[in-house]
Amino acid sequence: MLTTLAYGTVHYWALAAFALGAAGIVCLWTLDALVLRSTSLSLNRLQWPILGMIVLGLMQLLPLRAPDNAGLAISPARTLSLDPYATRLVIVQVASLFVYFAATLIFTDTSRRLRTLVRTITIFGFLLAMFGLMQSLTSDGTRVYWFRQLTQSTAFGPFINRHHFAGYMELAIAIPLGLLFTGAVEKHKRVLYSFAAMLMGVALLMTNSRGGVISLGAEILFLAVVGTTARSRNGQRLPRRERARVAMVRAGLAFALIVALIGGALAFGGTDIFTRLLGTPTASDPTTGRAHFWSVALNVIKAYPITGSGLGSFGVIYTRYDSRNGLFRLEQAHNDYLQTLSDGGIIGAALGLWFIWILFRRGFARRETHDRFRRGVITGALAGCFAVLVHSFFDFPLHTTANALLFLILAALATQDSRVDQMSQHRGARWRSTQSESATPALAPGAEPRALTGS
Repeated sequence: MLTTLAYGTVHYWALAAFALGAAGIVCLWTLDALVLRSTSLSLNRLQWPILGMIVLGLMQLLPLRAPDNAGLAISPARTLSLDPYATRLVIVQVASLFVYFAATLIFTDTSRRLRTLVRTITIFGFLLAMFGLMQSLTSDGTRVYWFRQLTQSTAFGPFINRHHFAGYMELAIAIPLGLLFTGAVEKHKRVLYSFAAMLMGVALLMTNSRGGVISLGAEILFLAVVGTTARSRNGQRLPRRERARVAMVRAGLAFALIVALIGGALAFGGTDIFTRLLGTPTASDPTTGRAHFWSVALNVIKAYPITGSGLGSFGVIYTRYDSRNGLFRLEQAHNDYLQTLSDGGIIGAALGLWFIWILFRRGFARRETHDRFRRGVITGALAGCFAVLVHSFFDFPLHTTANALLFLILAALATQDSRVDQMSQHRGARWRSTQSESATPALAPGAEPRALTGS
């Protein structure tokens, strides 16, 4: 919540506070291990691609590049990264994200903690959507928190870039929608969850982000296809006719949701809300410059195909390959996939694809649980990650720290082991016997192994 309210944590002061928070978690984690005389480390494979990205950044800081000043009268950087300062910042940011991700895997170890985390995301997403709508309807979109004036972007909520607010809503709305589509919400709570999801969806549409709208549609389609459960409440597999009926119900729910969201957006924003989505006759470039950005990114990829130009270096290398007058400065490629190839080369792209493959492979495997609530959370978490991955084709939502953090939290919820199942008899992986010098926590059936170290 703090990373979101601090303008999405994109400024240096906010990134510094974020890194200090991660360092504080490590210190408390270490103190906890010393007091309890043992600690636990998750063996979730999703951690390895993130660690690989940190190693790649460290490798890019090595002085292995031949000097090339590109015709400029400056001392060239000899590191593999063309912007070693930016690469160091990215390494700190990714390392901090890794700490929060690992902590989520370790300490979300009971069904009660899982439900608390899910409710926190849902309630905060609802309140954030309400704040974003209030600010949008009472200002012209050039101010954040009604007092900070912007000059080159359109704000929405606490985010300086409205597309990043749309990306956050795609992640937050996924949890209540996943629970609703899988029937994991009690009847007396469905109205509350539906209202929260509706407000978040309307706020997303009000951002007028084409990438956000496309991603929301992809998210609803994902839920309609994947959210259909093949098991009854007691865990028995449903017959084919019953599964077909459930699928039809989910398809009807998806259609009703789309109609309700469009109606809500029209009610809040009027008939002009979809003007940008349909295009304007005076728009000479429907991609608003992205086609040119992508062509420049492709040229950078051709020049640095293996290890890339350096994590975070796109803003520097862009000026060398920009064929226009250079009037505007560009920090991101507006396509996370192209920028991953540009900054990290083939190695960085392989790490990203590895992360995505593990996420969905393990997530779909975890959906085969008898815990209906857990299945709904996993379905929603996968849908949210899928939506942001679609949005990443058009923008750079994962370069905003708040979005990246929530994305990793959903990835953790989607791939968490069976300790958080409601029917698990395990009462927390952190339980220790105070009578012994070191104790090994018991594992629930189906829980993944954990590396344990004792003093």
